[in-house]
Amino acid sequence: ADLLLLSSSEPLNLVYIETAELDGETNLKVKQALPVTGDLGDDIEQLADFNGEVRCEPPNNRLDRFMGTLTYAGQKYPLDNEKILLRGCTLRNTEWCFGLVLFGGQETKLMQNCGKSTFKRTSIDRLMNVLVLCIFGFLVFMCLILAIGNYIWEMNNGSNFTVFLPREDGNSAGFSAFLTFWSYVIILNTVVPISLYVSVEIIRLGNSFYIDWDRKMYYSRSDTPAEARTTTLNEELGQIKYVFSDKTGTLTQNIMTFNKCSINGKSYGDVYDCTGQRLDISEYKDPADFSFNPLADPRFMFYDHSLVEAVKLENPEVHAFFRLLALCHTVMAEEKKEGELFYQAQSPDEGALVTAARNFGFVFRSRTPDSISVVEMGNQRSYELLAILDFNNVRKRMSVIVRSPEGKLSLYCKGADTIIYEKLHQSCRKLMDVTTEHLNEFAGEGLRTLALAYKDLDEEYFSQWKQRHHEASTTLEDKESKLDELYEEIEKDLLLLGATAIEDKLQDGVPQTIEQLAKADIKIWVLTGDKQETAENIGYSCNLLREEMNEVFIISGHSPEDVRQELRNAQNSMKPNGAVNSLLLFEDMGKHVNLIKDEVADGEYGLVINGHSLAYALESSMELEFLRTACLCKAVICCRVTPLQKAQVVELVKKYKKAVTLAIGDGANDVSMIKAAHIGVGISGQEGMQAVLSSDYSFAQFRFLQRLLLVHGRWSYLRMCKFLRYFFYKNFTFTFVHFWFGFFCGFSAQTVYDEWFITLYNLMYTALPVLGMSLFDQDVDEIWSFQHPQLYIPGQLNLYFSKKAFFKCAIHSCYCSLVLFFIPYAALQDTVRDDGKDVADYQSFALLTQTCLLFAVSIQLGLEMSYWTAVNTFFVLGSLAMYFAVTFTMYSNGMFLIVPSAFPFIGPFQPGITSSRCTPGFPLLGKSDPF
Repeated sequence: ADLLLLSSSEPLNLVYIETAELDGETNLKVKQALPVTGDLGDDIEQLADFNGEVRCEPPNNRLDRFMGTLTYAGQKYPLDNEKILLRGCTLRNTEWCFGLVLFGGQETKLMQNCGKSTFKRTSIDRLMNVLVLCIFGFLVFMCLILAIGNYIWEMNNGSNFTVFLPREDGNSAGFSAFLTFWSYVIILNTVVPISLYVSVEIIRLGNSFYIDWDRKMYYSRSDTPAEARTTTLNEELGQIKYVFSDKTGTLTQNIMTFNKCSINGKSYGDVYDCTGQRLDISEYKDPADFSFNPLADPRFMFYDHSLVEAVKLENPEVHAFFRLLALCHTVMAEEKKEGELFYQAQSPDEGALVTAARNFGFVFRSRTPDSISVVEMGNQRSYELLAILDFNNVRKRMSVIVRSPEGKLSLYCKGADTIIYEKLHQSCRKLMDVTTEHLNEFAGEGLRTLALAYKDLDEEYFSQWKQRHHEASTTLEDKESKLDELYEEIEKDLLLLGATAIEDKLQDGVPQTIEQLAKADIKIWVLTGDKQETAENIGYSCNLLREEMNEVFIISGHSPEDVRQELRNAQNSMKPNGAVNSLLLFEDMGKHVNLIKDEVADGEYGLVINGHSLAYALESSMELEFLRTACLCKAVICCRVTPLQKAQVVELVKKYKKAVTLAIGDGANDVSMIKAAHIGVGISGQEGMQAVLSSDYSFAQFRFLQRLLLVHGRWSYLRMCKFLRYFFYKNFTFTFVHFWFGFFCGFSAQTVYDEWFITLYNLMYTALPVLGMSLFDQDVDEIWSFQHPQLYIPGQLNLYFSKKAFFKCAIHSCYCSLVLFFIPYAALQDTVRDDGKDVADYQSFALLTQTCLLFAVSIQLGLEMSYWTAVNTFFVLGSLAMYFAVTFTMYSNGMFLIVPSAFPFIGPFQPGITSSRCTPGFPLLGKSDPF
């Protein structure tokens, strides 16, 4: 059940929980009961007499939000997510707690999130369903032809047999044709691939095991193997055309280190030699000395000694800078031994910033819901925590309001520079220009940046604001918008302190992976929340953007008209002759455009678009312009995008491009993108397991993506296509021989093979060889797959299996069946022995035809197979050996004597033999036959 926390065993009624089953995050989180209910403690009688009234939102699936009020003892108290224990969370470091059940059973948020997931199906699945329906229609068509043939034969020739085979009353030629139709439905039903779907699932399961067992996709540092979380999408891994990737934690390591900062217009972090030349920090071996701080983290490295000196000289702006970093966060501190602090942060960014403040003398020590304890330059100080203005993807900033031990009220805010700059006081204009230069410099080096600002608050104003905040918190109608208005009101006229720059290094092998995927004609779009300069720099670092490109277009318009014009200018540069006509086509057809064809630009181009421009580009009136421009480029980077925009971009490509998409990410903000794409890949990194839990495939490093696609994906697609072509071929060839035989047996629905062969053909004689090919076949080995990534392109174009390939297979089967029927028929038709008796009879013809059929399909399998293994060879030769063993056993005198009723052919396999217990074989119909 979902509970309202009433009291707990911990001081201040705190509860520590782990939410791994809800969001995949393993760091501890803190919940706190209301003080008024916390006084109930563990007194069962008082808890039983509790008569409060809770009014809250109806059951929903929002794990991160709760709105409600508690009315108790005549007072109304606001309830939010910090006071709720959800079903699925685990209690840690807490002896006991009591709660009030709010939702139970299916109404809990956990169960509300267990709704129907979107069922992903491959393009081959959809094509197979269409083909099976067509095959069933073709079966009906063949049966109609044979039924009509039976009617005509009965009308013309059937009367010749009524003398010795009189018809029963009412059995007309029409009734005979009706029965013949259904008889042929039964006989020819093998043309409908009933066992196809079972075989397909076995193949997919086997190829999924190959991914799970691949040691080259195992990451030893985190003990993380690759995992195929679904078995239904393997072959689609060989058809990917567009890859949508997050940046942080996906292309980069998401292990943050505090690298540089700008404080009051001065940049810190670079190291210079005596001549003024900047040194490479990676080669510099003289880190700053933090021995003045006994609580410093020994793993923290910073090389600019001037910042340490500024801290020691008690520079007020520097102290305010690090005081903000020590106070404005949601990090939890754990101190197992005196002085040994361990920080648990919900994001690596926060952990890096708090660790930096710790080393520079502003040590975050502990927190309660009402206070934050900080050691400032060796002095213990406790700040009263009055309000937390939460970070979200819309606000892109976080603020705290605290009261210092001296009673001074302050608001500290950190967030994206573009957002913070809008909130600054006019007096910060000059400082903002200098800080902007530093920010651009940091972003140019691929660093993640945040701006920091603060303001002092008037006590009287804050009291009024706090009252309005309480009223907004206790309302159930439009609560979020009212709180946002209050946040906007107080977060203005801020004073700029500076900016931070955090380094997030690229993962190993990312540039090589992107280069390989580009050679395979896979287009990579990076969708990131970072600022434009940072994303651009990472794009060049990982070979997504290259200096050799003709041009990299920057779309940064602030109005729909500006964005549209920038997109058109880019189109004119890439395709000077085709842009105008194509745009007119879009405008004329409007929403009726179903697909946008692939176009080739005159050169190689890249596209970078920021968040506010993307919002305009995704509008229905402009989405086609944006998509066509982006698809002409080799690489696309979308900056400052929200999780919703990530999903919208994926949906746009799916809607208008006939292509298979893959989304890869590592955090909760990538879940919507992962679910929207045809295939979702989760990276188990530093941001919890939410992306992995929502994905179809998962591994630990981005570089494994090239092996997943170029090796496992291509092999899976190739094997599945070969299996389908061969499966349809062997079934069609087997069935069409029946069809041709119908014209020579008076359309009597007699089978051309014996019953045992019909039973064992798909079950024993041809099942294992085709499965062996589908599980072990390789056209080239993995080394060649990497050396020649262009081999991946046929899968993108659906060249190995399509409607065209299916009809070629059907025509091939029709030809083979004609040869397999008419050559044995002609060879045995007029043959006689030296004593004048027929050499061949029906039994002889059936045996010869089915033997030829089995050899023909086995040889065809051998021609299809590119990679012979011991298992494949054993399956093929073993199936042929099994056929001969069964045939000679079934046609022996011994088996006939044991079970005579099981043999349609009477006697041993000796054409024309006669004996006291055997009757002559059935004669093969020839020219002299009346039909």
